[in-house]
Amino acid sequence: MHATQHPSSRRTLTRRTLLKATGTGAVTAAVGTTATPSTAADGYAHPGLLHTRADLARMAAKVKAGKAPYVAGYAKLTANRHAQSGWTANPQATVYRGSGTPQNYATLYNDVHAAYQNALRYHVGGDSAHADTAVAILNSWSAKLTSVQGSADRFLAAGLYGYQFANASELVRDHGDFELGRFQEMLSEVFAPLSDSFLVKHNDAVVTNYWTNWDLTAVACVLATGIFCDDKAQVARAVDYFKHGAGLGSVRNAIPVLHEDGLGEWLEAGRDQGHALLGVGLMGTVCEMAWNQGIDLYGYDDSRFLKGAQYVAKWSMGGQVPYTPNTRRKGAVAGWSGSETASAAAGVDPSMTRPIWAMIANHYTKRRGLSATYLTQIAAKSAPEGGGGDYGPNSGGYDQLGFGTLAFTRDKAAAAGSTSAPIGTPTSTPAPTPTATASGANSGTDIGSGPRPQSAAAPSASPNSSGDLATTGSGDVIGWAAAAGLTTVAGGLLLVRRRDRVRRDVPQ
Repeated sequence: MHATQHPSSRRTLTRRTLLKATGTGAVTAAVGTTATPSTAADGYAHPGLLHTRADLARMAAKVKAGKAPYVAGYAKLTANRHAQSGWTANPQATVYRGSGTPQNYATLYNDVHAAYQNALRYHVGGDSAHADTAVAILNSWSAKLTSVQGSADRFLAAGLYGYQFANASELVRDHGDFELGRFQEMLSEVFAPLSDSFLVKHNDAVVTNYWTNWDLTAVACVLATGIFCDDKAQVARAVDYFKHGAGLGSVRNAIPVLHEDGLGEWLEAGRDQGHALLGVGLMGTVCEMAWNQGIDLYGYDDSRFLKGAQYVAKWSMGGQVPYTPNTRRKGAVAGWSGSETASAAAGVDPSMTRPIWAMIANHYTKRRGLSATYLTQIAAKSAPEGGGGDYGPNSGGYDQLGFGTLAFTRDKAAAAGSTSAPIGTPTSTPAPTPTATASGANSGTDIGSGPRPQSAAAPSASPNSSGDLATTGSGDVIGWAAAAGLTTVAGGLLLVRRRDRVRRDVPQ
């Protein structure tokens, strides 16, 4: 992987002008129609990040027909202030997060969400003014932004806003006025290098110093920008890290313990609710973007992500879950070091909400036809899902693009087919694997590979009440909760552990 770069010394007007020539094209066909996905030469299917052409056509057709819950989901979109065609961007040359003068990253995430929401609104409603607004926002940023800086939080900014920028741009990449080549250059030189570097060096810290969500922001950015820029090597790096990465964001480190009831213990549940939900949302985002290119991470390792998502859904709704004490090393390489032990699942507020569940629930229950009791319940309680601007004013309310009720509600698929297509196959609907309980054995290179209990994909016990939340940086949970008028819930929810009924797959 390449090291962090300083793009301001490399970007020139001449190069941008040359690159623009690769990016012109026609606007998407009439709203509500389907078309063969456009595929870059020897590259990926486009649009093909969180939304395929078939997905966009489905949304438009369902809304036009007045179908529930799409109409309610679309109403959430049209009511959001970011989704208005009068939005004016405020691009910056340098974005700072965590330190630096000024800390202006809020300008970036507000503009990213305005671009995404206007682009999505165009595809569903058909008003070209929204496409034009999205393009104007995106072009203004690619013409000006040269770096993302700050404290360690700069890696969060690069990861979160990099994957979101790629998704917004993917929706208008064929618009005749969109500066595709220049935008690809910005993603490749400003965002992806920071995320790539983080996955390799972890900001020169011990690999377990950073919790799960840090890794997953970086994986999401590397994967999204790789697909957007048709960079197969970059996509392969992201997929490999998801499966085998040494940090806490790889799937078997994020979900280190499997239980006989079908739940997979989410590591960051021992930290707090907001960051655990962020991690689940990011892992779902990574899985969805990969799926739309024929890469099945949802089903990887015997659908391990399903088990982790079910665990977090149950816990977030107030249900009791087990938590196995986990000690992680902290500190800098060749510097200070220490350790920290999470001994119980943190307390939760069942009224907290975050727009992550529709995407995950619909994949497992509709595409794959599996039972996922807690996912189904929490998705219903969270509907209709909104987006950036609907979940508080701080950065945590902008960590996910949202609008899952509109975007990811789907009809139940026909009987399962064969396994998904290989990397790079231009398909918008990879065939799912038949079950979530098939053998998940992996090669010897997997962390903790070996036999593990075969368990049902979903427990049937009913949880108490309902809920979930938002946030990234260390100080956002309190600020977000206060802004949303939520109360803090003290105490953890912990079921007495049966040590003989769990196994740990992460080395101590």
